Order: sequence, then C-alpha cells, then structure tokens
Amino acid sequence: MKKQLLILTYLLSLSMLSQQSETYLNSSEFIITPEIMVGVTADSNSNFPEHGLQKQLMVNFGWEHDNNLNEWAQRLKGPRTGIGIGYEDFGNLDSLGIGITLMPFFEFNTFRRKNLKVQIGMGTTYFNKQYDPILNPDNQAVTTDLTWAFRVFMHYQVLSSKKIDWRLGAGFFHHSNGHTRLLNQGYNSFLVSLSADIKNLKRDSNTTPSPSKFFERNSYSYVMFRSGYGINVLGQAEPFNDKKGIYTLSGEYGKVLNNTFKLGIGLYYRFYQHYYDYIANNESLVQDGREYESFKDNPGWNASNVGISLNGEILLNHIGLDVQLGFNIHKPSYEIEWKMNQGWMNTPREIPENWMLGELDSKYKLKRLISGRLGLKYYLIGTQKSPANNLYFGVYLNSNLGQADFSEISLGYVHSFNFKKSS
Repeated sequence: MKKQLLILTYLLSLSMLSQQSETYLNSSEFIITPEIMVGVTADSNSNFPEHGLQKQLMVNFGWEHDNNLNEWAQRLKGPRTGIGIGYEDFGNLDSLGIGITLMPFFEFNTFRRKNLKVQIGMGTTYFNKQYDPILNPDNQAVTTDLTWAFRVFMHYQVLSSKKIDWRLGAGFFHHSNGHTRLLNQGYNSFLVSLSADIKNLKRDSNTTPSPSKFFERNSYSYVMFRSGYGINVLGQAEPFNDKKGIYTLSGEYGKVLNNTFKLGIGLYYRFYQHYYDYIANNESLVQDGREYESFKDNPGWNASNVGISLNGEILLNHIGLDVQLGFNIHKPSYEIEWKMNQGWMNTPREIPENWMLGELDSKYKLKRLISGRLGLKYYLIGTQKSPANNLYFGVYLNSNLGQADFSEISLGYVHSFNFKKSS
C-alpha cells in the first residue's frame, strides 16, 4: 500500500510539472492558494476519542488553463490543475494526531459561472497516530501511517482584485487505507474554508481563444484492455489481516467525445487470493457441515468476481481522471467476508458455531451488487494526438458501494479507430 501511494503521488507530481511547462508555453497563469479550513470529523467508531474541531491548512500550487490552446483545456473552459500540501489537526493530538497530505487536484467552473468552482483532489496522507490495541484502542479510523486522501470542495469567489481573489468554500475530506489493513473505519470530515488566490502572472482576457473557433466537434470509438494487480486484507484476525493479491482483467468499448470525454461499457474479471486461500485451506466457514462447505467444490471460481461496468473519463492529454460504476454478476465469497467483518468484533480465525456473524441485510445486498472504481491514468502518448494505439499506467481505489475493497495498479492498452470530425 505504501509503495502504491508513493507511486500515485510521484506520478501526479510529474504530471503537474508537465502541465506547468505546457502552460508556460501557452501563457497560462501560475497561482498560489493558501487555504484555512475548519470543521467536524465524524466519529469513526463507538467509543471514539473525544475531539474538538478539525483545523487544516493547505497550500495549493495551481496553473490556470484559460489560455492553454490544447483542446481539453478549451473544452473544459479553462480549468485549473495543480498540487496541494496540507497539515491537519483532528482535534485530539494524543489519540488522533496530525496528518500531512500531498494531493494533486483538478478544479473547474460549475453552472457556467467563473466565480463558482468545484475542486476534486486525490492523493496520500501521512498520520503520526494510528490504532493500537493497547496504546490507542479507541481510534479505529486508521491502522496504517499512509492512507489515501480524497477531497471534494466547492469554492465561491467573494472578492477580486488584480493580485488576489478571496474565496469561501465548503466540502468533504476522506481518508482511508484502501482496505489494506483492518481496522479501517477511515476519517470523514466536513469543512468550511477561506482561501486566497495569489496571482503571479498577468492575464489578458482578450487573448482567451474560443473553443468553437478553433475546434470542431469530433468523436471516435475505442477498445481497451487492462490487467491489474491489487492488494487487500480479508479480516482482522491473523493471517487474514496480511495483504494478498487481487488479479484483474477487463475489456471496454466506448466513444471519445471532442477528444476530452470518454464513455464506455466494459466487462471485468477479478481473482481474490484471500478468498481462494480461505477455501483451499479449509477455514472455519467452509469446513464440512458449515454454511459454505460447497465452495470447496470449485475454489477458483468461488474466489472470482465477474461484472459489467459503466466507465467515464476526462482526458487531460497525458492524464486521465477515471470513474467506474460496476455491477457484480458473480462474487460469492464476498458473503464470507461480510459475515466475518460485520458481526461481533475481533472475529477469531476459528469461528465457533455460536459466534454472531454479520447479517445478509439490504446493505449487504447493495454492496455485493454495486462496485466503484476511482483512479488516475498516465498515458504514454498524449491523447490530444488521438493516437491509434496507446499504453497507460493507472492507480486506483476500488470499492463496494463506497466501502473500500482494494487498492490497485494497472497497465492498459487502448486502440482507437474511425476518428472523424463532424460539424
């Protein structure tokens, strides 16, 4: 998990540097944005440590793309890309500690208003305090020193001058280790903010090109094939709390619109090593006479996951912001995982017959059915060139209806064809 998060932040840092050089060539503006945030962090578990308001300071280094002549920048009406560094105090230094965040972000106008913007960020946070069964038992939010960090904020510009734009904001901040160690309740925070865009380069608004003047409507089809390797854990008891692999294969077909928006439908297959080992090693719930003994008849298939997906992506030349909504057709062993982790706490490896396991309620049914996937891609060839063949490297967080399932790195191939421009 630590290596994946370092790869993620390193990759995105490089992407922001590449955007920087590109924006200088196109006379875009470099902006530094200090931001002060305050808000509440929800209790992650019962008996969660008492805590005050969350206080956070973040400094964002961004590049406005109003004058960027690339098609993606014009189609998206001059978005902002960049990277932020943050310090977080969760209101209890002894038990919750502090967090240090490194987060690339993407910011765009909403409702066609230049003074109202949405910012989405995805990166990594270092925590100096984690769960410890003896020293810090009531903080079940974080059990690793490095976690994923995800942020969605809306900013409203209230005052503007030649050098500084003042903004008020509100939004959501989430931290989770991506199911790479349990316990993993995560932090969910709701914050308000005051920030200042400190402008560094002068812009001439009259030089901003019109998308309709430079770019015609276009679309083309593509097919994509991807393989990936992920990691997660099965349960809190040893050895189920050790990280093991998830191996993925997927295919996708869809359309790219205006060389910026990608929409597709796909099919995916996943093999969970933890599920297979649980069945093959004849663990408690699959032993003779127990509820899942039939899983031993075909452990490979019962450790598999098959589903269909709807995929959306925003293409920023070398970078892709990727979102997937999946529907599981086959994932039988998730039932074992749910029962182990949603009943009594500290479920042991050898589960007694009278142990209270998780119930297969409506919440379980939705999480078993619906999967999610959020990540970023780095394309070897910039998508603005509309190459017929391309390769990409991706980093993802996969979930079961919002609950982390596994963290993943992947390698993909894309073939595009029938590129056409239309009026």
